[in-house]
Amino acid sequence: MYLTQRFYLISTVIILIIAGGYFLSPLYAVGKWLLVLFCIAVAVETVMLWSRKGIDAWRSCAARFSNGDDNEVSLRVESTYPFGIKLSITDEIPFVFQRRDIDFRFTLKAREGKTVSYMLRPTRRGVYGFGHIRVFVSTPVGCVQRRFTCGKPEDVKVYPSFLMLHRYELLAISNRLSDMGVKKIRRVGHNTEFEQIRDYVEGDDYRTINWRATARRSHLMVNVYQDERSQQVFSVIDKGRVMQHAFRGMTLLDYAINASLVLSYVAIRKQDKAGLITFNDKFDTCLPASARSGQMQKILDSLYNQETTFGETDYSALVANINMNVSKRSLLILYTNFSGKTSMERRLPYLRQLNSRHRLLVVFFEDRDLKDYISSKPADTEEYYRHVIAEKFAGEQRLIVSLLRQNGILSLLTTPENLSVDIINKYLEMKSKHAVW
Repeated sequence: MYLTQRFYLISTVIILIIAGGYFLSPLYAVGKWLLVLFCIAVAVETVMLWSRKGIDAWRSCAARFSNGDDNEVSLRVESTYPFGIKLSITDEIPFVFQRRDIDFRFTLKAREGKTVSYMLRPTRRGVYGFGHIRVFVSTPVGCVQRRFTCGKPEDVKVYPSFLMLHRYELLAISNRLSDMGVKKIRRVGHNTEFEQIRDYVEGDDYRTINWRATARRSHLMVNVYQDERSQQVFSVIDKGRVMQHAFRGMTLLDYAINASLVLSYVAIRKQDKAGLITFNDKFDTCLPASARSGQMQKILDSLYNQETTFGETDYSALVANINMNVSKRSLLILYTNFSGKTSMERRLPYLRQLNSRHRLLVVFFEDRDLKDYISSKPADTEEYYRHVIAEKFAGEQRLIVSLLRQNGILSLLTTPENLSVDIINKYLEMKSKHAVW
């Protein structure tokens, strides 16, 4: 049993009235009657609340959450009391969210039920534990509360952003990908390869007529083309310390994981094969490229438990293992970050080796906070000095793009929040220009 603030307030008033009886004797009698009535009211309210179980509540949410997205959690509470009640519901959410606002207060009529919802946005992958649902119930009198402990503790796994995949799929079906920021890119040239020559059938494109074969056979013959063979697209994710930087609570590694998941889906949808490679101080995950129906689930499961390390990444091991495991020329999309021009120059020989056998696209990150700081107006000499340093670092990032281009390596400099859309647009642009291979 819990005593409410109203209980203590009424008790204080009654005590003051009784104490006033030392100065005005009628107040003493009034105070005693009020105390008796108050005790009766509290006793009646206690009996009403404890006369039956009264409340049942449970939690409803997805079996797994999507990292970096808003995930809905619903609480359903039902009353079996034959009278109206006031409720206060608190859900024991995972402590990592550090939220104290999951507290709902409302009233229910006799034998009524109600559902309330709230959103949780995880910023790290892993297992998140929910506790019980605590429901505090009182009658309209409001002097006593009864606590109900409902629901069961449960664990929810947080996976890479699969909700973004669902949004992409829905927009693709409704032909509204531009709402997501994906550009419509017209393909250049033919998207076909010669397969065979066959007899002309009414309705065939006259531009495919093979005039030499027609002259030999004395009747119309046409060339038959097939869609170009699918190519391999590997997402290569750096898990070193440079990917530990955070933006809006999520690390660069998580942004890269979400983007690679969406890109893999797009590549498979475009008849290409999607694969995954991760590395840090050693070569780690290597999921062969495939376009089979279960490939996306394999990629999702592989990305679920990837974590950054504090060590320096070993690009020599990456090059050696890619040469060993990826024999066919492929598109390698490398998600990494550079602390400066010197950092890039140390890795440049290995990037050249990768680009010589495959088509390499280096994706690294632009600091949005740094851009906002540069655009602000300095207030004093010290601020001018800081602006110069910030502009120098931003200039180095642009210089890195230029140096990679001079070495024949494609690059994409983007902000974390725009990464998924920008990488899809870059991939589609390369496909349209036949620049992937």
